[in-house]
Amino acid sequence: MASSPAANTSFISFRVGQRVHSVGDPRRIGTVKYVGTVEGYSGSWVGVDWDNGEGKHDGTVNGVRYFQARSDRSGSLARPQNLSAGISFLEALCIRYKGQSTKEEEEEMYVLSAKNRRVPVEFLGKEKIQDKLSRFDELTNASLSFLGVSTPGSSKDISSTVPNIKELDLTGNLLSEWKDIGIIYEQLASLRALNLSHNLMSDVVTGLPELSRIRILVLNCTGIKWTQVEELKPLLPVIEELHLMGNGICEIKPTPSFVQGFETLRLLNLEDNCIAEWAEILKLSMLTSLEHLQLNKNKLKSMFYPDDDTIQKMLNGSHLLEKCCIPFRNLRYLLLASNNIEDLASIDSLNLFPNLMDIRISENPITEPSRGGIPRFVLLARLSKVEMLNGSEVRVRDRKECEIRYVRLVMSQLHDKPDEIKKLHPRFAELKRLHGIEDERPATVASGPQKMAAGLLSVTLKCVGASMGEKAPMTKKLPATTTVGKLKILCESFFKLKSVKPKLFLEEESSPLPQLLDEEMASLVDVGVGNGSTILVDEES
Repeated sequence: MASSPAANTSFISFRVGQRVHSVGDPRRIGTVKYVGTVEGYSGSWVGVDWDNGEGKHDGTVNGVRYFQARSDRSGSLARPQNLSAGISFLEALCIRYKGQSTKEEEEEMYVLSAKNRRVPVEFLGKEKIQDKLSRFDELTNASLSFLGVSTPGSSKDISSTVPNIKELDLTGNLLSEWKDIGIIYEQLASLRALNLSHNLMSDVVTGLPELSRIRILVLNCTGIKWTQVEELKPLLPVIEELHLMGNGICEIKPTPSFVQGFETLRLLNLEDNCIAEWAEILKLSMLTSLEHLQLNKNKLKSMFYPDDDTIQKMLNGSHLLEKCCIPFRNLRYLLLASNNIEDLASIDSLNLFPNLMDIRISENPITEPSRGGIPRFVLLARLSKVEMLNGSEVRVRDRKECEIRYVRLVMSQLHDKPDEIKKLHPRFAELKRLHGIEDERPATVASGPQKMAAGLLSVTLKCVGASMGEKAPMTKKLPATTTVGKLKILCESFFKLKSVKPKLFLEEESSPLPQLLDEEMASLVDVGVGNGSTILVDEES
C-alpha cells in the first residue's frame, strides 16, 4: 500500500474522507481515499471512490494498491486541479438565485416545430420572476441541489441574508458533518422542512442541536442506518415525516424491542432498503401517531398482524407500552409494492389492521398472475376494508362485482370441499351471505344445450394490435372452462388474423392497466374473466 506524504502544499487542501466533485460537474461526487504520489508519475494525486461507480479501477494501479474502492471500477486517481472541495451555502445561494442564465443554457431551452426545427423558448416575465427570486429576504423555499455545497460559510451572514426560508433542499451536495447541518439550521429561524438526500452523512451524530422546528426531514441515500436514527430521535421532538429511502437498512435496532418516542411521526418512508424480515417492521408497531408506512422495494417475503402473545414476547416483561398495545393503531396507508410476498395468509392478515384503508401491494409474486399469483378481483374480494388498492379507488360497484365473482370461483373449484374452503378462503362464508348467493346444486333435468348455456360467459373481444387494422368488437359466449391458449386460437379465427400471434389482456374498470393473460392452460374463470368482461386482443411484439 502506497503511503501519503505528511505535507505537500500542492495537495494539502484535500484529506482522506473528504467529499469532492469533479471540476465543472457537481453531480459527479466521490470520497477522497488517498492523497499522495503515484509510482511512475510526477506530481501529486488524489484517489477518489466515485458514488456512481464510474471510475477506472479498484484503487490499484500497475500492481500498487493506493486505496480500496467499493467496487472493481468505482475508483480513480485525479490531479488536484481537476477536483473541487465545494463552496459555501451562501455562494451556492447566489449562484442559484442571482446568477444569469448562460448562453449555453438558453440555447438548450427550445421546442421542435412541425418541421423538426428548433424554436427558442421565451419565458414571459422571466426578468420579473428572477428579480423576485433574487430578493433573498422574500425567499421561503430554496433549492440548492447539486451545487457542491460543502460548508455553511459565515454563519451570521446566513440569518441576515435569508431570514424567511421554510423549506430547504440540499440534495446532492458535499455535506457530511452533522455539526454543519446544525449551523445552517440555527441560522434559519423559520426552517420546517430539510432535504439532505445524496449527502453521505457521518456515522457519528455529533454537534447537532435539537431540531425543534423541523417537521419534515429527508435523508434518502445518505448512508444512514437505524442506529443513527435512534441518535437523531431525541433531537426531533416535532418530526412528522421522516424519509430514509435507499440506505441499505436491514434491521430496526431500537432499545428495548419496540421503537419508542417519535410521538408526532405520521409518515415513515423506508422504501428501497434491504429489510427481509417482517419481525423488523413489527418493531415500529407502537408508534402511536404513525399513519403512513412506505415499504416498497424491500425484500419482505411475508407479513402478519401480531397477536397478544407475539406482543408480550416482544415486550419481554416491560410495562412501558401497556397503554398503547394496539399494534399499528393509526396506520391508514401501507405501501408494500415490489417485495417478495408470496402467500395468501399475508394478504388476509391486512384485514386485521384496525384502520388500514390504502394498500399498495403490486409487483409481488402473490399479486402477479403471470408469476402464479391471484388476479385483482380475488385480491380485492379478500381485503374487506380497503378503499384504495394499488393507487386506484375501490368503488362500491367494483367491490360487489369482484366479491360475487370470487365467491362463484371458489364454489366452482371447491364446491364439495367445505373444510378446504373454510381454511383457504376466510371471507367466503361472509361474502356468500352478504350477496345472497345460493349453493349451486347439480341440475337434475337440464341437459344438452340447456346445460351448456348455464356455464357460458358473455365476453367482448376488441382488437387493439397496430397491424390488425380496424376490426369491429365481437361479443361471444364462451364456456367458462375455455383456456387462455384456446381463446388465442379462437381469436385468430374470429378476426381472421394471418401471421399474427395474439396477446390477450383483461380490461377491468377498477384497474388502471389491463391484466396480461399469459397462462396458456388457465381457464377463463381462473384468470378472472367473468360475464360481461372485455378482453383486448393485441399482438406479440
